[in-house]
Amino acid sequence: MLQPSFQAARAATVPWIAVGPEGGDARSFAYDPKNSSHIYMGTTSSWVYESTDGGTKWQRLPHLGKVDDLVVDNIVVDSANPKTIYAGVWQLDRNSGGVFISHDAGKTWATIPDMDGQSVRALSQAPSNSNILVAGTIAGIYQSSDAGVHWKEISPPGSGEIHKVESIAIDPGDPKTIYAGTWHLPWKTTDGGANWHNIKQGLIDDSDVFSIIIDPQMPSLIYASACSGIYQSETGGELFRKIQGIPSTARRTRVLQQDPSNHKIVYAGTTEGLYKTLDGGTNWSRMTGPDVIINDVYVDPKNPQHVLLATDRSGVLASQDSGATFQASNGGFSQRQVTAFLADSKNNETLYAGVVNDKSYGGVFVSQNRGTSWKQQSAGLDGRDVFDLAQSSDGSVYAGTSHGIFHWDGSTWQAHGKVVNTTEKVTYVKVRGKRVKKTVSESSKPTTIDSQVTDLSVDGPVWFAATAEGVYRSTTNGTTWSGPILNDPDYRFVDAHGPIVFAGRRSDLRLSEDSGITWKQIPLPAKLTLVRALATDPNGTLWLGGLQGAFYSNDRGATWQQVANLPMGNINHIDYDAGLQKIILTSSDSTLVFAMNADNKSWKWWDAGWKVRMVHSIGGRLIGASLYDGVVVEPVTIGSPGSAQGN
Repeated sequence: MLQPSFQAARAATVPWIAVGPEGGDARSFAYDPKNSSHIYMGTTSSWVYESTDGGTKWQRLPHLGKVDDLVVDNIVVDSANPKTIYAGVWQLDRNSGGVFISHDAGKTWATIPDMDGQSVRALSQAPSNSNILVAGTIAGIYQSSDAGVHWKEISPPGSGEIHKVESIAIDPGDPKTIYAGTWHLPWKTTDGGANWHNIKQGLIDDSDVFSIIIDPQMPSLIYASACSGIYQSETGGELFRKIQGIPSTARRTRVLQQDPSNHKIVYAGTTEGLYKTLDGGTNWSRMTGPDVIINDVYVDPKNPQHVLLATDRSGVLASQDSGATFQASNGGFSQRQVTAFLADSKNNETLYAGVVNDKSYGGVFVSQNRGTSWKQQSAGLDGRDVFDLAQSSDGSVYAGTSHGIFHWDGSTWQAHGKVVNTTEKVTYVKVRGKRVKKTVSESSKPTTIDSQVTDLSVDGPVWFAATAEGVYRSTTNGTTWSGPILNDPDYRFVDAHGPIVFAGRRSDLRLSEDSGITWKQIPLPAKLTLVRALATDPNGTLWLGGLQGAFYSNDRGATWQQVANLPMGNINHIDYDAGLQKIILTSSDSTLVFAMNADNKSWKWWDAGWKVRMVHSIGGRLIGASLYDGVVVEPVTIGSPGSAQGN
């Protein structure tokens, strides 16, 4: 049972330190109207960051809500009181979200009850009346007239047209005039929502309207971006004309932003780079490469040459020359999805982190100083996702990727998955006139492992790789592989200690006791529905984890026992840590990390303060890969006060 002091000790623990790699998905900007160097940034993982130096360095503000997948697409800093901040959010893969409010510059946040559960895609404050806010949601359009305290729907309830609202703009002089861009076409009201009319003349039908901006000096001049291009209206939206100059491949313009000091200068952030016009849309120039996906643009009102981009994968890009050149500006900002993590066994200062979903901006990052700084080292991976990192006994590092196995040669990643299968063929030859049986070995034409590789076991004399095509085996330190020796699809796990090799899919387990020459199927624990984690320890004990907790077998899978009193389920990683000489367990549902004695099943715990997918010990500290926020490091030494044990 848990010790009585467990909860008190947990409350006293210090969250682990997020150390990078820097970058990731940045979604939105807002700035203090009284201090344009004080900038807020929204992310895709329930965090808001702030910078007090114009975007050079960033720091996290408190987490929004209780889930980790809130997309903060809209931040509004109150024009009347900059300490009041509104954040409009929506949840990935769910029709949910809401509006959060802070009255202390983001130090604390509270939800607004009237908007709980609303998938908020747009949020604006009326320039002429700071008490009025308008939110665009999947359900419709909502307005607050009392600085966000109460909200009411101002679009027709249950409307089949005015819903799935992606953009909102409010006339700078008349708060009753509101523009709303939907996933279909734009709408307008001039009486605060009592009546709406479609303003689609000149637009291509079924145009998703991502952004609407109003010229503050001439409110009849409207710009709207849609999936079909960029449009301009000089009649308050009653008639649009399509702006030429941006290629059709870059039509998904997510954001439009005027230069505050010169309204003829407009920036267009697209899914294929940044475009800029100097003449109100007559001519456009692309300012970045086409691989930059832009979600928001900040132009410093005090220094318009200072421009920031919020991008997918590459985080924040900064320019000091009006967009002519950009450099990464991600100090303190880490939103990487680290799916593979390796602490170098030969040098306890060196860490490797493999990420997914970042294409050319991802791959592998290496730190030579335990996470203080990181350098992208992805040459040769060509944008592949990295699902596993492993180190052989001679110190060589290997990556399991979305397409094959790669070896790090110190400067680039080299393909390392040549498959050669050998078969025995019986022939008959004549020897001194007699017919003699002869067995000949024939090698297949070499191929390459090109499927997704999710797990590598490379620290023994026989190596194994779990892939989407099955399990491969190598007796030549990876020079050549044979297989798949288990040729069922979607093998996710493989782990070897000596001749014992344990491999698994989500609902299928295989065991070899002769280094992978022969295999047998073993049953899952009766209480376990799906396998999410798998490991072996030096004693030959088999370990499994999943939604129902952690399980172990001391008899090679004949029977299973559940780890008793473990105060968390949904185990997402199990591994034997040689430094601690314990089994490490982590969970997708908890910030707790457990280190278990393989013999008597006693355990110690740490509260990382982050949900992590794996943890290793290195140089007296625990280091983990968080689900959304990069690598996190324990701030105190292992075994310090704050640990607890249960049985």
